[in-house]
Amino acid sequence: MTRCVGLLAVLAVVGLLPWLSHRDPALTVLRARSAEREATPQALASIRADLGLDAGPLSLLGRWAGDLLHGDLGTSWVSGHDVLPSVLAGLQVSLALMGAALGVAVLLAAALVAPVLVRGRGSAGAFAAMLAAVPEFLLATVVLLVFGVWLGWLPTSGWQSAAYLVLPALALGVPAGGLLGRLVADALPAVLEERWVELWRGAGVSRARIAGAALRRVLPPLVPQFGMVAVGLTGGAVAVETVFAVPGIGRTALGAARSQDLPLLQGSVLALLLLGLVAGALAAVVRRRLLGPALRDAGLTLPPARPVRAHPAFPAALAAVLLLTIGWGLLRDPYAVDTTVRLAPPSWAHPLGTDGLGRDVLARLGHGAASTVGTAAAVSLLGLLIALALGFLPGIASGAADIANALPPVIVGILVAAAVGPGTGGAALAVALLSWPALSAHAAALVQEVRASAFLTAQRAIGASPFWILTRHVLPSVAAPVARHALLRLPGIALALASLGFLGLGAQPPAPEWGLLLEESRAYVERAPWAALAPAVALTLLAGLAVSGAALTQGRRVRPVTPARVEIEKEAPVGV
Repeated sequence: MTRCVGLLAVLAVVGLLPWLSHRDPALTVLRARSAEREATPQALASIRADLGLDAGPLSLLGRWAGDLLHGDLGTSWVSGHDVLPSVLAGLQVSLALMGAALGVAVLLAAALVAPVLVRGRGSAGAFAAMLAAVPEFLLATVVLLVFGVWLGWLPTSGWQSAAYLVLPALALGVPAGGLLGRLVADALPAVLEERWVELWRGAGVSRARIAGAALRRVLPPLVPQFGMVAVGLTGGAVAVETVFAVPGIGRTALGAARSQDLPLLQGSVLALLLLGLVAGALAAVVRRRLLGPALRDAGLTLPPARPVRAHPAFPAALAAVLLLTIGWGLLRDPYAVDTTVRLAPPSWAHPLGTDGLGRDVLARLGHGAASTVGTAAAVSLLGLLIALALGFLPGIASGAADIANALPPVIVGILVAAAVGPGTGGAALAVALLSWPALSAHAAALVQEVRASAFLTAQRAIGASPFWILTRHVLPSVAAPVARHALLRLPGIALALASLGFLGLGAQPPAPEWGLLLEESRAYVERAPWAALAPAVALTLLAGLAVSGAALTQGRRVRPVTPARVEIEKEAPVGV
């Protein structure tokens, strides 16, 4: 029911785009069809009559829904072609790109997890967090220049053969691999310290079999994250598809939204939503298979939370570099234009160089930190609170998360910008609407497993009150890993804000916002890479500081050993 309601609500809001934008849809369609044609009253009236705009949005939605029941997605307002073939073609391209990017992400995640399996202990995860914070559109531009232009090894744009997959897949797969690798590596150390691992080693079980059993032990609550990452690689690849001119479903939806081609936009969004629902259902099936009957029989044994303590020197060094850079930039003027020194390399006068208008990059980086980092932190905190609240309603949370996660942030940004106008506030609202699904799915999976654990069954048997169980066992078991997950996604939220600024939906010039810095510098990244590297490096340092700082403050907390816990740890892991 939640999925059906969410699906209908999203499609209804998308169908209102021409009226939310406060622009004449007939004029927008006319400009999209022919930029030279004069917008006379007769021409606009003809388009309104042809498209049925005078009947209003409800009539158009009803007619589109009626055609949908017969398998017809309508006709494009701009091209006049059937929408269904265009949507299927874009979806096929995006699915191929998703498969290649997911392969890169899994390989990178395996490389990040392997040292934990070998050493038997984890790390603070700052390197993985830095990889997750690399801006996809900037990475796309860099690999295009290096491997496509300078070395000439791979094609730089278009979609004709498997060779065209490589560069976009790298740009999408590296940040996704950093995220997935960190999530798995964060959960492994507690499992590897359980008693069954020691017993298996003493019995001569091979290291490879123990590693496989440990991975199977930690994967159930993380399987929904893999599904969400896969869907995000499909609909959320708009910026990368734009850089490489890939005709995917995300780029198709973006073009339809900008030209207000309502049938094509509705068809594209419907395809993405259905993909999200299918991915969510598959993730649920895989998770239940991994857990086996223990979930139904309340016989799960959960690994105790053992956060890894980071060395204080690492977050201290990152914080010092960031604070020094931002503080130094705040002493300078971010709006001063000097065209005589445009694209100047780093020097004592301009330590991080200048941009295309001769403005000091260090000044713009420092003054943009408050809006970028502050907004991202507020959105991340809001997403965490929503996730923890919805985590105790797993039936509702999973359905709503599948719908929200399938929506490309750019499309939501366009809808919000149409209603409230482009700007930092609109971009923050758009990202906030989509920042909670992954955290909510993580929280719901953990809540479901904690409730089905044998330890809580014992607590209920000895008469513990529901409030005691909630506050002393369920919340601590759920809040800590979800909070670490939220910290890991903090730079990603900053990147989402930057992506909207990159596409002109966030902060507007001449604001010194990090997304705008990336967008403004992309055109001359080959001539003056320092202008783009400054905000990108700042984002990666922020990611490393967030994760290592969280590990430092948490330290290593081990719960007291109780008889119930000793008996739990003696049991073999479920399904192993």
